[in-house]
Amino acid sequence: MSILIRDAWLVTQNEKREIIKGDLYVEDEIIADIGKINVEADYIIDGKNKIVMPGLINTHTHVAMTDMRGIADDVELEDFLTIVWKEEAKRSREEIYRGAKLGIEEMLRTGTTTFVDMYSDEDVIAKAAREKGIRAYLGWAVVDEEITTQEGSPLKNAENFIKEFKNNSLVVPLIAPHGVYTCGEETLLRAKDIAEKYDTLMTIHISETRKEVYEHRKKTGMRPVEWLDKIGFLNNRIIAAHLVWLTLNEIKILAKNEVKASHNPTSNMKLANGGAMPLVEMLQNNILITLGTDSAVSNNNLDMFEVMKFAALLHKNERWRASITNAQMVLDFATVNAAKALGLNAGSLEVGKLADIVVIDATEPNARPLRKETIVSNIVYSFSGLNVEHTIVNGKIVYERRN
Repeated sequence: MSILIRDAWLVTQNEKREIIKGDLYVEDEIIADIGKINVEADYIIDGKNKIVMPGLINTHTHVAMTDMRGIADDVELEDFLTIVWKEEAKRSREEIYRGAKLGIEEMLRTGTTTFVDMYSDEDVIAKAAREKGIRAYLGWAVVDEEITTQEGSPLKNAENFIKEFKNNSLVVPLIAPHGVYTCGEETLLRAKDIAEKYDTLMTIHISETRKEVYEHRKKTGMRPVEWLDKIGFLNNRIIAAHLVWLTLNEIKILAKNEVKASHNPTSNMKLANGGAMPLVEMLQNNILITLGTDSAVSNNNLDMFEVMKFAALLHKNERWRASITNAQMVLDFATVNAAKALGLNAGSLEVGKLADIVVIDATEPNARPLRKETIVSNIVYSFSGLNVEHTIVNGKIVYERRN
């Protein structure tokens, strides 16, 4: 399939972060040309008053929980977890599949072209992802066998899932040890061995709450990051979600091991985790920062435009400095940084990159006036996912707004 987008504002996210007025041509799954283009195409999009940008990449969610939205709002964290875990223990594979389809539909509607997931039964989530055409990095959740509600061994389930989907074009299988409070040393190191055996990524929750950190220190004498480093778990395959309660020493440990970070500001604020990820210090230590929504239970939506705005505002307020974050920085988190973290040939509009693209209608009241010099700021601070008109994944139109 070929797609030609004519005469649009192209937010390239290339090395120079250029914004150009022009055409973009997609052939099969690749961006084939950018500039002034005179070709025939199977599908033509009039780009007048449109902004074209790379698809957003959500690096942490639990997409199958989308149909549980609203079940645990405005309660303390302990009550939140009790409600959620009780509900999850009763869920069927069919419910997981339906929840995943709903969440994927929401992400495509709001401009997300790739997501990283953590859940059990990722094979049925993979089915939903393939049906909807989204790019999915699916991490089978692993916990210690004595506490799991999964059928069989979580580690074996994860390994079998990785073997089944290892060479799929849109579904990339991962292993996802849940956290230090659900996985002991043996489970974590066996998960790492599986990742190395099959050359996959890992994703894990780390230091999301003060209670998690303090209880782990009581148990082991060490904070989570320190302990994970001591046992030899940390490495450059890991995308670690949350990372709210860190010391400077832990930041340096993460940097040494080239661990990537998924910042989930909306979820962290809603669950009252306290404070904020030490973003400034993490950037100073060259940790790669990406963004995630977390689930629709703790967010309560999967709109990455909202996450970008909250990521910027949280740290301005936390540090009492409006310039501590900026729109371009945050847009990078959600595009080029995330693509780099995943080893994905996407995240920017450049010839030869995968055609994961979002087209935004800039005639909506919240998108006007349309000026080149304010486009990036408007993307981060003004737009919502409902401004998205087309979502293209791997060169195929997977969402189109009908007027």
